[in-house]
Amino acid sequence: MTIHREGYKSIGIAALIFGLINILSFYFLSAAIPWLATVIFIATLVLFLFIVSFFRIPSRTLTTDAGKIICPADGKVVVIEEITDEEYFKDRRIQVSIFMSPANVHVNRNAMSGTVKYSCYHPGKYLVAWHPKSSTENERHSVVVENEKGIILVKQIAGALAKRICNYLKVGNQVQQGAEMGFIKFGSRVDVLLPLNAKIEVSLNEAVKGGVTVLATL
Repeated sequence: MTIHREGYKSIGIAALIFGLINILSFYFLSAAIPWLATVIFIATLVLFLFIVSFFRIPSRTLTTDAGKIICPADGKVVVIEEITDEEYFKDRRIQVSIFMSPANVHVNRNAMSGTVKYSCYHPGKYLVAWHPKSSTENERHSVVVENEKGIILVKQIAGALAKRICNYLKVGNQVQQGAEMGFIKFGSRVDVLLPLNAKIEVSLNEAVKGGVTVLATL
């Protein structure tokens, strides 16, 4: 397991706060109220380790298959439905949404190899990630990738806690399936818009792994 580069600053700040709190606790409380100092140490250590784990990149064997769409994020499938895309395609698409809790791995990966045809950041609200309007009203970043098999749109969506979306792709980039496309801090949601003839390979409430689980077949 390694730590994602997006976490260096947050982990550094958390380590500084952890150290400062416990220095003050040791100085003022350890002699008079040792049990309280111990509780503070344990609570702040658990919080610090949680922040470190949030930015983890676990070792895993990624799935690569030109005919498959791979899940771009870890989490749980919360939506599988036909919708009208108003942003890019302007037609009917199958939307599959993956909810990422704060405990999930938050690296987002390319669902397929191809050429980036569209990459656009949209400022917006911070509705909870499972809200029906979060796909169109929340802060989000949309990327369209196309290859000889088809074309898809992947949308990173901010939630009530996630207020920073990182996306590394630009129009014209040639991307590889499974490579990093971005990162969302502190839990959110990723939508994938697929052609109507795509065969969905996941089910509602299924736990999926980014870069590993097959989402659909084109």
